[in-house]
Amino acid sequence: MLANTNLSAPAHSPSPSQAKRAAWGSFAGAVVDWYDFLLYGITAALVFNHQFFPAISPAMGTLVAFATFGVGFLFRPLGGIVFGHFGDRLGHKKMLIITVWLMGISTAGIGLLPSFATLGWWAPGLLVTLRALQGFAVGGEWGGAALLAVEHAPKHRKAFYSSGVQMGYGVGLLLATGSVSLISALTSETQFASWGWRLPFLLSILLVAVTLWLRNGINDTPAAPSTENKPRLPVIEAMSQHPSAFFLIIGLRLCELLTMYIVTTFALNYSTQNLGLPRELFLSIGLMVGAVSCLTIPCFAWLADRFGRRRIYVTGAIIGAISAWPFFLALEHGATLPIILFSLLLANLAHDMVVCVQQPMFTEMFGARYRYSGAGVGYQVASVVGGGFTPFIAAGLVTLTHGSWHGVALYLTLGCVLSLLTVCFIKKSPLSEP
Repeated sequence: MLANTNLSAPAHSPSPSQAKRAAWGSFAGAVVDWYDFLLYGITAALVFNHQFFPAISPAMGTLVAFATFGVGFLFRPLGGIVFGHFGDRLGHKKMLIITVWLMGISTAGIGLLPSFATLGWWAPGLLVTLRALQGFAVGGEWGGAALLAVEHAPKHRKAFYSSGVQMGYGVGLLLATGSVSLISALTSETQFASWGWRLPFLLSILLVAVTLWLRNGINDTPAAPSTENKPRLPVIEAMSQHPSAFFLIIGLRLCELLTMYIVTTFALNYSTQNLGLPRELFLSIGLMVGAVSCLTIPCFAWLADRFGRRRIYVTGAIIGAISAWPFFLALEHGATLPIILFSLLLANLAHDMVVCVQQPMFTEMFGARYRYSGAGVGYQVASVVGGGFTPFIAAGLVTLTHGSWHGVALYLTLGCVLSLLTVCFIKKSPLSEP
């Protein structure tokens, strides 16, 4: 049983306008961070093995490209620790401004980075550095954005008001996939591989400018730490007071992470290189997933507030477990409609159902004095364990099994089952509260 499952009441109740503005501010920042973060994964699946790792075999180049994708996840816990520490001590809003700036600069830097042909091994080295900065920025974003929305939200609508943090993922995916699809359609294969892929990275500058304009007008969270109530080391206090919460978050996020990254990142590479399917198919699926999530995530969050978070979560985990095998069977047979159907089942039902309740669920696991650190670090550690190297592990399983998808399907199924067991293991938690 969790030691602390209720949010401490703020000193005053935020007005409806404050709640809405906080929700929009959290959403906007999430869009920027996820657009930048996911754009890297899409591009890595298409061109990074040729642009930055041409000196090794194509198969190894793909593995290395996906490994650099995972580097961003390794630095997410560090971002959670650093930004969570200063957010709990200095205020949440300041840290959220910095995370947006850092993400925008590192993403634009990737778009301007010369290839291996120009810089040699300096090119992949700088690519890894910029990817690490992306991960560092995202690591500090989620905890603060979730708190900004949850602590301003009305008491019985916390999942709905904070769903914009996760909806930002879908919109970011929609924009990232859409920009790559548009540039891909307007350029030849040679042009796209040479310079076309860089344009979506540079577009991030516009998104950053809009987000900074929105966030500058938001008040800090009602529960931001006061001068007299600042823990010296918030993350240490969070770990010592609620150690089991970190392990629970890892288990609860497996279904979410595996369903999304296998559908949107790994399957894009596997279907084009191993099965000969057109690149445009999974780029289009990415667009659909992002668009549909703008409806499904807030709708599922509304249902969770009304009927209970546990019910929505369990339903999503079950759908993920039973959809994994049919998804890969559809890929193997190149059946377009079943591929689309099971992609949506995995990414818009399974993923969106489990992800829509995470903001109130995870933040309520920790005390108000160290909530930014606790929820943020727990969330990002889970990203490393369950998500960061998912495309790399999946590609490795395919290589070990000589091109077979069966190991990846089993990997996805087991992740969903473990999430289901985790939520069933929790006897009393925010999941069970409408």
